[in-house]
Amino acid sequence: MNYSGLSLLSKMTLEEKVGQLAQIAGVPYESEQSEITGPVAEMGIPRKLLPIAGSVLGVSGAETVKRIQDNYLKENRLGIPLIFMVDVIHGFKTIFPIPLAIGASWDTDLAEESARIAAKEAAVSGVHVTFSPMVDLVRDPRWGRVMETTGEDKYLNERFAESFVRGYQNNNDYSDPYAIAACVKHFAGYGAPEGGRDYNTVDMSERQLREHYLSGYKAGIDEGAELVMTSFNTVDGIPATANKWLLDDVLRKEWGFDGVIITDWASLGETIPHGVAANEKEAAQKGIDATVDMEMMTFTYSNHLEELVEEGSVDEEQVDQAVLRILKLKNKLGLFENPYRTASVSDEGSIVFSEENRQKALEVAENSMVLLKNEQNTLPLVPNEEKIALIGPFGTDENLLGAWSWRGEPNTASQVLESMRKVVNEDNLLYSKGSNIEEITTEQLEEAVQTAEKADTIVLALGEHWEMSGEAASRTNIKLPDAQLQLIKRLSELKKPIVTVLFNGRPLDLNGIEEYSDAILEAWFPGTEGGEAVTNILFGKANPSGKLPMSFPENVGQVPIYYNRFNTGRPYESAPNDKYVSKYLDSSNYPKYDFGYGLSYSDFELSPVQLSKNEMTPGDEITASVTVTNKGERAGKEVVQLYIRDLVGEVVRPLKELKGFKKIHLEAGESEEVTFTVTEDMLRYYHPDQTFRSDAGEFEVFINNSSHTSHTETIVLTNK
Repeated sequence: MNYSGLSLLSKMTLEEKVGQLAQIAGVPYESEQSEITGPVAEMGIPRKLLPIAGSVLGVSGAETVKRIQDNYLKENRLGIPLIFMVDVIHGFKTIFPIPLAIGASWDTDLAEESARIAAKEAAVSGVHVTFSPMVDLVRDPRWGRVMETTGEDKYLNERFAESFVRGYQNNNDYSDPYAIAACVKHFAGYGAPEGGRDYNTVDMSERQLREHYLSGYKAGIDEGAELVMTSFNTVDGIPATANKWLLDDVLRKEWGFDGVIITDWASLGETIPHGVAANEKEAAQKGIDATVDMEMMTFTYSNHLEELVEEGSVDEEQVDQAVLRILKLKNKLGLFENPYRTASVSDEGSIVFSEENRQKALEVAENSMVLLKNEQNTLPLVPNEEKIALIGPFGTDENLLGAWSWRGEPNTASQVLESMRKVVNEDNLLYSKGSNIEEITTEQLEEAVQTAEKADTIVLALGEHWEMSGEAASRTNIKLPDAQLQLIKRLSELKKPIVTVLFNGRPLDLNGIEEYSDAILEAWFPGTEGGEAVTNILFGKANPSGKLPMSFPENVGQVPIYYNRFNTGRPYESAPNDKYVSKYLDSSNYPKYDFGYGLSYSDFELSPVQLSKNEMTPGDEITASVTVTNKGERAGKEVVQLYIRDLVGEVVRPLKELKGFKKIHLEAGESEEVTFTVTEDMLRYYHPDQTFRSDAGEFEVFINNSSHTSHTETIVLTNK
């Protein structure tokens, strides 16, 4: 059909308009209304919505989507197609490493490729929109949803936000049948809940919100993201979903976003328990006034918007604008011409979970893993020159996919043991489970010891259960479960080299692991090709190149701990032996492993920082460079990182801030000059009056391979 938004709108009844603002789970379209049970039934989906709802949540599969769309269009008076939205977070069926791990790759090109593949698999399966990327900045590893973010730094998050949006939307080219629309989430500040507890209160100043937390969302929006999802938390005491300042003043008017704003699951209805709406009618009023377009799985709009319009509390123009934004998205995706879009059963068979896609998942996994420790060059291992005992619950565990691997099938993922058997012969590879993830028996422990006694080197595959991270998976204890701590402590008594491989969705407190491990490989939840990637790293087929996107604390009592912290009036460094400085009595001030840190099997040496000059004006620029040399015996990748510190500001400035990074590949013995351009806009920050500008004065420029660096030179910004 030919599309004209205003023409179509003029034909719609108010009830049909309000229907377009509803998103409902797919269950009622897949079964009879009388068969709906469980949480969806408890939500009380109004029957009247079924032929007029604007969107369906959580349905995929070409055959299913086509059937639902076909049946729906037979009932919809004006033939307005449904739009199908799902959570494609780190892959559709080919599962890539969790987003935190992709952040650890420091490779935005790989991130874009992973999103492109996910979009293609989703598109042929009938999906039009993904609820990704999640760009919430997070500094507290107790929060389970840290696994969905790319870490603690705004600059890194901005670059990955752009990459994911480009990948999903193919640079906003919807003539590409495999492009799907991206939804930036969760707006805003969701990653800073008090106590690291999911859905909890967020309380910070507007300046802090603008300085660190809003920029990731804006980067994704500026890249063209079609939708923004609201968050569950409060912003300045008002739930984000009903926050007119946040959604209308900042997002729409200040940033110019004219796409679709969608609530998170039931979050508009949750304004009632939050205590800012007395009932559903008030919730609907607050949502539409805040310019929320689509309500996910509560029905305050469906139940009350017509009444609010009729009594004059809501102008019908408000509803019209929301409907037009939704119709515009459907038109952009070509759904009026082809309501089934790219859904194809035959293409599902050739594209979804293809060998080509799995190979890219392997590459991303290898690049995402971080070598945290490697004493006496314990790694890489040499196949068949020593006996290796693989011990631990993750040696054969299929759940390497992580939370939000919605369509992934754990039994199709590569396992560590089966992958190691491809490179180590039967006589030189021993295996014992050692423990379950959270429990250990005497028999398991004895068998593990007996197995390890026969080996030269022990490889321990340890970690969190996949349900220990993700949504609603906050933890106050971020150590590994006691069963695994007991296992490694007992095996350490054998005085044999221990290589620990960690599978987890957050930074961990590694007490009880670090002191007993000669080498530690952070594998995260690595996805479909996780076992293969781990094996390639352990045996040197791949050289680790990942860097931490988030600091690992010494212990949970330091949390939140992050690299770009403020100095204090009594800094510990100024007088470490003085009692009256900012320090703990029972712990270091510093993380166990810093943001940006990661080892390699190569030995990279960086020269001192060289500046093209030391003084600049606002329209000027300075080049800062280092020469990187691979002193090792094998080729490898290094992430060269640029940090800047503003020495004196109108408000306290961070000790350093990431302003650039480049991942380079060097052959053994090869050198390369890496150059960054420093401009005045990189020196700007939010002042107390919320203006974003720089101050004249001195700035330190650091370039190194982690945030822990003293490689520095000073530049001066003048107003001349």
